[in-house]
Amino acid sequence: MILPIVGYGDPVLRKVGLELTPEFPNLKETVANMYQTMYNASGVGLAAPQVGMSIRLFVIDTSAFGEDDELATEEQILLKNFKRTFINAKMIKEEGEIWSFNEGCLSIPEVREDVFRNEKITIEYCDEDFIMKTEVFDGLIARVIQHEYDHIEGILFTDLISSLKKQLIKKKLQNIMDGKARPDYKMKFCNKKGR
Repeated sequence: MILPIVGYGDPVLRKVGLELTPEFPNLKETVANMYQTMYNASGVGLAAPQVGMSIRLFVIDTSAFGEDDELATEEQILLKNFKRTFINAKMIKEEGEIWSFNEGCLSIPEVREDVFRNEKITIEYCDEDFIMKTEVFDGLIARVIQHEYDHIEGILFTDLISSLKKQLIKKKLQNIMDGKARPDYKMKFCNKKGR
């Protein structure tokens, strides 16, 4: 089932997600709905707060990045085949060179900005079967994970840009809150009348 994506300004996007247990009701269905919602919106990642659930869950599928001919073949193959569900994720380490990449977010349509992040991460998480894993990722995969991880910590990519850039996008953010953004996917806006 395709779920509405929560727009910028909704308080759920600012909450730290709660940990899940294997008894969480309809977990498999929730995960399936999140993937379906993400694909419908042409995203590469989606966190539970973005569909109105303040829980520590996010899904990623970077296969769309694997089509980028500007990337090295090895990285294309990695991206094409990376699909993962992260439950109760905990960032252990962020390290390596800081690099910039133009990021966007399904909850903040029509806004893209350069964000600086570490190139390499170590993260601990449970998969959809609640098997605990600790893995190291780098490059674009690490970046997508960092972006989605921030969501379960109540952080948005717009928090990581300069105050000047924040001023420049202020009107766009207000338009999203007021329901004036027009993405080609279903959204729930916080200030829109009659929602």
